[in-house]
Amino acid sequence: MSDNDRLVYSTGPEGAVNCPNCGKTPCVCPEGLAGELRKRTQTEPVRVSFRKTGKGSGLTLVEKLPMHPAGKEELLKKFKKRLGAGGTVKNGVLEIQGDRRDFVKKELEAAGYKVKLSG
Repeated sequence: MSDNDRLVYSTGPEGAVNCPNCGKTPCVCPEGLAGELRKRTQTEPVRVSFRKTGKGSGLTLVEKLPMHPAGKEELLKKFKKRLGAGGTVKNGVLEIQGDRRDFVKKELEAAGYKVKLSG
């Protein structure tokens, strides 16, 4: 690595990840591609797990989802509406209130993802 190859300054967010569709940060995908599945690049299964929290009924976590961040927000919105549950996206991980592993697994597999339950 030469001196010209090292990153000196960046205005991007910490831990910025390239878009899985266009490969750029920030994303330059056309409007309709934000939530599109990249099946041919999915090397590991999406991991769906349950984590018990100190209060409440716990969280269902969806990790390693090869999707654009805007697509994750759209998918979470759909899940929340169908489940009647709350949720958020933190650091690229979908968090859904309650133990919803079976529902999430079924929905993701129907969309063409490989899914692995853990926890």
